[in-house]
Amino acid sequence: MKNFFFFFILVLAAAACQQPSGTSPAAYFATQDSGIQTGNVKVVEIESMGKKFNIWTKRFGNNPKTKILLLNGGPGGTHEYFECFENFLPQEGIEFIYYDQLGCGLSDNPNDTAYWDLDRFVEEVEQVRTALGLNKDNFYLLGHSWGGILQCNMH
Repeated sequence: MKNFFFFFILVLAAAACQQPSGTSPAAYFATQDSGIQTGNVKVVEIESMGKKFNIWTKRFGNNPKTKILLLNGGPGGTHEYFECFENFLPQEGIEFIYYDQLGCGLSDNPNDTAYWDLDRFVEEVEQVRTALGLNKDNFYLLGHSWGGILQCNMH
């Protein structure tokens, strides 16, 4: 746990020290999508155990170099306890993405315990990461509790 906390502080410090272009408040909060505005909510379709599900995500901010995908605890928790990040990360120019895992919050709930499997959740995170265009050059995972277990099992 100490190592994870140290890593998180290190990531925030490194991001704060970098001054990526476009981190002014206007650029950070700039609209990224054209067309109908959704409040930066993006529903990602995943496939799991032969079925398709909708997974809720919401982006806060705009930084092409420093994004954090938040993995909540639980399983069964929601993104809501991460909302306090809105008070701290924007002033550092850090973009973050809320994400309700399958069976949680605003995402689909198959109401079937067969979906509560570590490997399945890890695959879900990978599908969400890919759908959001996140890669090794532009994002970090931040997992809390159960989300930390998922983070440690990502390949």
